[in-house]
Amino acid sequence: MNATEDSSEIFRAKLNLETAQIAWKELQRYFASGIALAVASDLDLVEVAYQMSKDNAAQIQQWVAAGKFGKVSDEQAMGWLATDEMLWAVVVGPWVLVQPVRQLQ
Repeated sequence: MNATEDSSEIFRAKLNLETAQIAWKELQRYFASGIALAVASDLDLVEVAYQMSKDNAAQIQQWVAAGKFGKVSDEQAMGWLATDEMLWAVVVGPWVLVQPVRQLQ
């Protein structure tokens, strides 16, 4: 592993440590401010946060185009509030990335 790969793995580990579960009701102010971004359940939240921090516009645009990443919609926000949803969240200033907690099946 070279120094660049090593530093990117360290940064991903740091992002992972900064990720936490939080109730949607605690995140509503970020939604109201327009800085809450939804990450699809099939994406890796830490990887999305990493790509955002590196300003990887090409990858971000692919996720947006696929409907897997973008601002939290009014419908999502209302649904999460109604069900008292728990979400994973991580901050990539100024954005707050959120992802529903996956349920074990």
